[in-house]
Amino acid sequence: MSAPQQGPVLAGLKIVDLTTFLSGPSATQLLGDLGAEIIKVEALSGDSSRDIAGPKVLGDSAYYLANNRNKRSIAIDLKSPRGLAVMKRLIADADVVIENFRPGVCTRLGLDPHEITEEHPALIWASISGFGQEGPWRDRPAYDMVVQALSGVMSLTGHPGAPAARLGIPAGDVVAGLYAVIGILGALVARQQTGAGRIVDVSMLRGQLAMLSYQAVYASVTGEAPGPQGAGHDSIATYRSFRGRDGREFVVTANTPRMWEGLCRVLGLEQLVTDERFIDAAARLRNKEELWHLLEARFAELPAADWVDRLTAAQVPVAPVKDVIEALDDAREAADGSLVTVHNAEAAFDNVATPIRFLATEEVEPRYPPALGEDTVAILTEDLGLTREEADALVADGIVIAANAGERVAAG
Repeated sequence: MSAPQQGPVLAGLKIVDLTTFLSGPSATQLLGDLGAEIIKVEALSGDSSRDIAGPKVLGDSAYYLANNRNKRSIAIDLKSPRGLAVMKRLIADADVVIENFRPGVCTRLGLDPHEITEEHPALIWASISGFGQEGPWRDRPAYDMVVQALSGVMSLTGHPGAPAARLGIPAGDVVAGLYAVIGILGALVARQQTGAGRIVDVSMLRGQLAMLSYQAVYASVTGEAPGPQGAGHDSIATYRSFRGRDGREFVVTANTPRMWEGLCRVLGLEQLVTDERFIDAAARLRNKEELWHLLEARFAELPAADWVDRLTAAQVPVAPVKDVIEALDDAREAADGSLVTVHNAEAAFDNVATPIRFLATEEVEPRYPPALGEDTVAILTEDLGLTREEADALVADGIVIAANAGERVAAG
């Protein structure tokens, strides 16, 4: 007998989202996917990511759309006393505030985290910044590529002899967003036990340093900086990419003795199993250049797809190197919930779904990313209890902006 369906895990949690661009919005989108109510507070000019160059839908950039589903938007002039008062009322009604301003900006706006959490002891305040709230670099601006460069990540990316390369994904931003979510969830657990909130401080640079994983320890132990990894591995000779006769790339990760023997058998190179140069993983690593020459020559005899099929049948981990369109097509064909279609009455697009699943749990119906100020009046009247006249006065005086999905700019 199946368990009864339960509600989303974060249902009932109210989060005030003061973030912009990517690190913060990716965090709050994840929290919204898990059922939290996200009130996205924007400047009157809107989240700066709305206007990033590139593809657009209904006037908003695809960049913005990628990170802002399942949110409501209110646009407030935080530099005005009346706007600041609205903001403080939102915070008073919230469980969590998350922001990614540079350190000190919230305090200058009249939203000092220490004063606010002292006034609201159960509130969790999460800050994402480039270099943390303390330290010599706290006031420096930071973007994804800046922290990839400073952390050593870029020095590991690309091929030997080529210039350092940025990861093709915004790891500096997304990883910081993930750590912010982890910090918030940890603070929520602690609050259940103590009743007190916490201030969470997440640094993009610290997030990238954490991503170094074993490479950081390798460097610490040897005193040598690891170089660009290309498509290989510092410790496993048979963990890299190869090309078939048709030029298509595929990766092989023959990590264990069984996998190594299977690889040799599929390639018809069984003699390598007892060859002293390749007798174990350490020997293969010492003699990797010779080994690669032998493997590359054999792989060049057949198309990549043939090798993928043969190695898969032999239970040797292998995969073709796919482009983004191919990967998304695979996810769509699998129909396993990896993609989610986000739509409103005027437009629709596919996005990558949150990878977390809870069995016997109701999933959040994806809400199209909000237009600037789309929910302003509803938030003022329904959440904060203002009368319609009071809300209309704030709109008329330019303290807030109210819009609706029907007023979106036509797609350019």
